[in-house]
Amino acid sequence: MITAVAVSGYRSLRSLVLPLTGFDVITGPNGSGKSTVARALRLLASAADGGIVPALAREGGLASALWAGKRDRGAPVALMLGFASDSLGYLVDLGLPVPGETLFVRDPQLKRELVFAGPLARGSAVLVERTNATVRVRDDGWRVLEPGIGPFESILSEAPGAESAPEILGIRREVRSWRCYGAFRADRDAPARMPQVGTRTPVLDEEGRSLAAALQTIIEAGDGARLDRLVATAFPGSRVRVRADDGVFAIEFSRAGLVRPLGAAELSDGTLRFLLLTAALLSPDPPGMLVLDEPESSLHPDLFPALAALVVAARERTQVVVVSHAAAFVAELERAGANRIGLVTVEGATVIEGFGLLDGPPWDWRSR
Repeated sequence: MITAVAVSGYRSLRSLVLPLTGFDVITGPNGSGKSTVARALRLLASAADGGIVPALAREGGLASALWAGKRDRGAPVALMLGFASDSLGYLVDLGLPVPGETLFVRDPQLKRELVFAGPLARGSAVLVERTNATVRVRDDGWRVLEPGIGPFESILSEAPGAESAPEILGIRREVRSWRCYGAFRADRDAPARMPQVGTRTPVLDEEGRSLAAALQTIIEAGDGARLDRLVATAFPGSRVRVRADDGVFAIEFSRAGLVRPLGAAELSDGTLRFLLLTAALLSPDPPGMLVLDEPESSLHPDLFPALAALVVAARERTQVVVVSHAAAFVAELERAGANRIGLVTVEGATVIEGFGLLDGPPWDWRSR
């Protein structure tokens, strides 16, 4: 289980360490940094597939994503992300390129990465250390992995010789298993509304294009009864099925009082989004951690209890972090056992409501 997530220098997150319990809901007023936390978790996940630099480029480059407030005198320009778990932890330190070395001046460079045991990256707890191009692994002593690594590559995606470093492989496997879902498209031209060639789909894609195939995979994996219960809880008297025509899959949504089932193109935005969330959360291949960024978006408040039941069903199989601004939905999750983390801003920086300087999990970024 991930027990803490740490972020420094990213947008409103000047220095934030979030304690996680396994089932957490992050909430707060508009502008408190909730969505920034979800984006930070996406950035962390992208380090494992080589996507952290392109992800920041899409935000306008590192300079656009950095904390815009005052910095401590002499502190390097840095965006740092990390997490601790009940086994291994990881941190990454991104900075600006050296002037004159490259034309890609908006691309961040990975300056440091650490893999460590326990909650803190200190002393003998550090098992892997990357400094600029050099990657060292602790065995009986320190062993350097050859050749070096590029400034735009993470040890979680590209480290040479990683097959001989089980700590790197363990962290890579953990982070690659995370899934982060934001607001699914439900407009008229949304991919989920279109029939698609069906192929076994244990993990719904982020666009929702494979909705019908993902639902059929859930049914054939033996979870069809749970799917029926959750859909009927949200829409009494309703049922969802998949029709296949020469291998092309389409949704059929039956409702009480209708003489024919509705296709995906006919569903309301809220109904389609609920089905997309159902396909994502009932995955027969559960992730190591599931992050849901405002899943209640576009849903009627009457659906909040059913959505909470869906989240609880996912929680039975994986760690869940929900980001939400809907008080009624947050209350439903709290009643189901979720730990509430309230965020507020103080002098432009996001902090945890009610936390003092000594509250929360410890963290050590070490130094460059």
